[in-house]
Amino acid sequence: MKVDYAKIDDVNGEITVTLEEKDYADKVKKQLKEIGKNHAEPGFRPGHVPAGLIQKKYGTAVKYDIINKEVGNAVFDYIKENKLHVLGNPVPQQGNDFDINANEFTLKFKVGIAPEFETKVNKDLTVPYYTIKVTEDMINNQAEQLTRRYGKQEPGDEVDATALVKGVITELDENGQPKEGGVVVESAIVAPQYFKSEEQRNLFLGKKVGDVVKFNPAATCDGNATEMSSMLNIDKGEVDSHKGDFNFDIKEIIVLKPAEYNQEFFDMVFGPDKVKSEEEFRAELKKALEEGLANDSDYRFTIDARKAIQDAIGELNLPTEILKDFLKSQNEALNDENIDEEYTRLLPELQWELEKEAIASELDIKVEEEDLMNTARRIAQSQFAQYGMNSVPADTLDRYASDILKDQKARNQIYNQTVDSKLFNGVRALVNLENKEVSVEEFNDLFRN
Repeated sequence: MKVDYAKIDDVNGEITVTLEEKDYADKVKKQLKEIGKNHAEPGFRPGHVPAGLIQKKYGTAVKYDIINKEVGNAVFDYIKENKLHVLGNPVPQQGNDFDINANEFTLKFKVGIAPEFETKVNKDLTVPYYTIKVTEDMINNQAEQLTRRYGKQEPGDEVDATALVKGVITELDENGQPKEGGVVVESAIVAPQYFKSEEQRNLFLGKKVGDVVKFNPAATCDGNATEMSSMLNIDKGEVDSHKGDFNFDIKEIIVLKPAEYNQEFFDMVFGPDKVKSEEEFRAELKKALEEGLANDSDYRFTIDARKAIQDAIGELNLPTEILKDFLKSQNEALNDENIDEEYTRLLPELQWELEKEAIASELDIKVEEEDLMNTARRIAQSQFAQYGMNSVPADTLDRYASDILKDQKARNQIYNQTVDSKLFNGVRALVNLENKEVSVEEFNDLFRN
């Protein structure tokens, strides 16, 4: 067997495979012999079918399959051994003259080759890096949220913005009197802070135990059937008949008492004995905010770095027709009528994948198991933090991270995240960073623009 490669242009080449009878004849005979051993034919038991009958019935199909397999293996082995960076799949040339009755075959395949280019990742490339400034207001807001999160509910004297109000709900008639046969809820609970109507919410604020509030349940939730049925303890199908006014006779008020700045509170937020004063608490809070915002800054950097790199490289010369054929082979919905539009849509990502691959090669990026664990730990830590668990033991994080990596889909996503993280960290170390300190508002404007 002979395999040759000819360069057509910078991104297209041609692989020619010449197959002689000696390259496939023995394999065809062996396959036919196996068929004879295992297949019965009318009047013959397996293993007793005449070779001529097997040849006549199966010879052409077996020869075709063997040749097809040999040629395919030859093409892909050549690509692998010669390290051709092929895009898409090899495409059989339309001029291939294939006569199954011949003894020698010459088949040609067009291949798309990845273009060569400079990545431009060096000090000549300037990329902005935005650091978000942590303000005293941000620290104060975070501190207030934490004191509420770790606060305690206790009886209160009057309804405030966060209070739960317990009492009796009574439906009223058109004269404002208790409605005969109307809805009465003896053990009702409402949380005015979640009312959709500010007017209805204000009716409760400042009220005390023993006060009666005239309000409209339908107005508190824009007539939502689920919320009304829950508040009035009726079926959802009945709510349309109860959209008038009700009295709320306040029997009990439960308010949230924010946590005090003491060791118990500090330990709940940051772990035992890590913080021992309000000053240290605020310093640790600032550090946590900075770390969280650094993730946002890093994400923004990936956007700006990609744009800067792609602008510097310019449009890549790609084997367009081969890539279009490949896309059509991967998606039944694509055809000659819509492939141009889809290819144009996918082109930026196709180019970026090639550019990322080249950058990763230059940076010699490798992903080890510990790298995947570190990414999984960060994901686990972030998930715990969403529930206010900022100090999770290391063994718990490790166990949780290991469980995440057992899921193959999650593992693949984490692998891609890890590669991207290493790649952009490498880019950040090589380019000229234009450091800019911005407010949260200015940072958010970058995305709006």
